Amino acid sequence: MNFFYINALLLTLVTSSVQAAEIYITDPEHTFVSFSYKHLAYSIQTSRFDKVNGTITLNDQMDGGTIDIAIETDSVSTGSDTFNKLLRTEDYFNSEKFPVAKFTSDKVIFNNQAITSLSGELTIKGITKPINLEVSNFACSRNFITLKYMCGANASAKLSRSEFDLGKYVPFVGDEISLNIVIEASKE
Repeated sequence: MNFFYINALLLTLVTSSVQAAEIYITDPEHTFVSFSYKHLAYSIQTSRFDKVNGTITLNDQMDGGTIDIAIETDSVSTGSDTFNKLLRTEDYFNSEKFPVAKFTSDKVIFNNQAITSLSGELTIKGITKPINLEVSNFACSRNFITLKYMCGANASAKLSRSEFDLGKYVPFVGDEISLNIVIEASKE
């Protein structure tokens, strides 16, 4: 084999692998992260982050991909301005020092071209822990309003807030968090 033939073959392989990736950008109007926890044994409280953005890359065979999601911690929304400010302090998300929480995954698990789970890493306050998300809904199709090709999903997991230095008032305020992610993304 000569040098030019090998380079042409390598270029073909690289080009075809790049073309096989489909990139999706999250829709900020239909993507958010919510979390719920027990509050003093009285109720289960639910809050959310309003500013979530990211990129999802799926291969054209729908059997693998990557996910990179950024959550702006100062966008926490509890329904109370006072409590929002409290959750942004050092005792909780410390939004000034850690403005972004992240979820990344290169283990997108498919079953019959549907995502069933995601294994990745969640980083909050500079602390990174492995996390497995169960996907309860996954669908892709052309959006009849925008005419863009889109995918959407719902995913959930349980985690311990004290593992991310968010454990103030445990055990009076529950340590276990139910994390829910709602995502819609447009193909670029």
